[in-house]
Amino acid sequence: MTSKDASAMRYLALGDSYTIGEGVADSERFPEQLCAALRRQGRTVAPPQVIARTGWTTDELTAAIAADRPSGTFDLVTLLIGVNDQYRRRTPEEYRPQFRAVLAQAVEFAGGRAARVIVISIPDWCVTPFAAAQHRQDEGSSIDQFNAVNREEALAVGAHYVEVTSISRRAAQDRSWLAADGLHPSGRMYAAWVEALLPVVLGT
Repeated sequence: MTSKDASAMRYLALGDSYTIGEGVADSERFPEQLCAALRRQGRTVAPPQVIARTGWTTDELTAAIAADRPSGTFDLVTLLIGVNDQYRRRTPEEYRPQFRAVLAQAVEFAGGRAARVIVISIPDWCVTPFAAAQHRQDEGSSIDQFNAVNREEALAVGAHYVEVTSISRRAAQDRSWLAADGLHPSGRMYAAWVEALLPVVLGT
């Protein structure tokens, strides 16, 4: 099976460091792990197309999409964006219209089928050693506020919503859930995300 197989499921992953898999091997990124899990279920899946970069805010992702606009229609689109908006101390009110705009693009890439779009909640980076070093470990409630926004916007358009924030908070007690940089998820955490995503994807 190659990416040129006409029958292959097309998957577009939009996001930031959590989608590009900062600090882990390519095979451990959640989009790649998700595709591998789908193949084990007998699905024919093309390699994921990824538009993501460490540090991107929601508006920066939008600009990147405009610069490298994906072509064709995708059978699955995941969207995980907003942690850098929160990190840069933007407000949920500033985040909402920007997230709404990029979500509308995600739906467009899915051929207007919102049910084939999955919004993933923002992980809680505030439980990590990196946050402690910056004295920002008490900002989990801010993450929750941003997630309230992206959840509301996702459900309003009929997209799916998968919550991984609670999974990310396991890193507070077990550092094996983190990559070596003490900030980003490890392959183990991404595997747990895939366990949460897989039933939703199979049901779309």
